[in-house]
Amino acid sequence: MKNHFQQTCFIMGTPDSRRGPPDSGVEVAFAGRSNAGKSSALNVITGQRALARISKAPGRTREINFFEVSDGIRLVDLPGYGYAKVSKSMKGQWQRNIAHYLETRQSLCGVVLLMDVRHPLKDYDQQVLNWCYAAELQTHVLLTKADKLKRGPAQSALLQTRKKLQNLHPEASIQLFSAHTRAGDEALQQVLYGWLGLETTEA
Repeated sequence: MKNHFQQTCFIMGTPDSRRGPPDSGVEVAFAGRSNAGKSSALNVITGQRALARISKAPGRTREINFFEVSDGIRLVDLPGYGYAKVSKSMKGQWQRNIAHYLETRQSLCGVVLLMDVRHPLKDYDQQVLNWCYAAELQTHVLLTKADKLKRGPAQSALLQTRKKLQNLHPEASIQLFSAHTRAGDEALQQVLYGWLGLETTEA
């Protein structure tokens, strides 16, 4: 299967989406806690080791980072939330920026919400789901770091989280994912291809 994301490149980063690229075309945003593995997931699906910067210190992504897949098609890395060492005022600003982006960005067609499979649906994860549901955004939950659990517990976490999603965002889809083993990479790409209107067959 052709990987349409291999030519993805960084465009710009900004704390305020109103200063981002023109609000046209189509884009998918990646949201999640600071240690959920957003940067790692972006690097895996694009096949690029350093497209999104990865840091051992959570919370490095402090801006809304825009990446261009092709003309008019973008992936967006939102600031990670829930990082304890960031000031309350900074957390509040991040949350307001993320909320404004999710609620007003016209080119946004869907959100991939990443959660550590061992700690899903924390309070702010649920808040993001509420925002997405209210904005009628397609939402795909990625339970990351699936390699940290054996198959049985991982599947159990998937089923339990899927059940809880019914009360938060009934239309959201969900899958397991591991950036370390690349498990779930192709399934995620298929979701993104569908949302972004990309051809899934070989060129």
